[in-house]
Amino acid sequence: FRLVLPVCSATAAMQDKSVVEIASDLHRLMALGAAGKLGLDDLTGGTFSLSNIGVIGGTYARPILLPPEVLIGALGKLQVVPRFSEDDAVVKAHILNISWSADHRVIDGATVARFSNLWKQYLEEPSTLLANLR
Repeated sequence: FRLVLPVCSATAAMQDKSVVEIASDLHRLMALGAAGKLGLDDLTGGTFSLSNIGVIGGTYARPILLPPEVLIGALGKLQVVPRFSEDDAVVKAHILNISWSADHRVIDGATVARFSNLWKQYLEEPSTLLANLR
């Protein structure tokens, strides 16, 4: 297997796209990738990447930035582990580790931490993501 990271981009900036437009871009890239027809424009110019190491059992990684990227995240395997509840009972918890690497010349660690916390909130409470969709 080899890792291929197509870039979701178009004439409009990502922040100006709706979730439906981004999903359409992803579907197009997935179809091209499955057919082995991704072009150079589909593979260059990215600024943010996510890699899913969990599908092969990985839990942590040290993702490497490739310019011009400024942030990369590696998603680990979803794990079910024991945790203590607020009343000290042992409960089953679903844990997903995400390892981040950032270019600190462009983005500082506090910004990455705030982004990671927001992402965590969206995963734990999907309704908050839906409330912020356009």
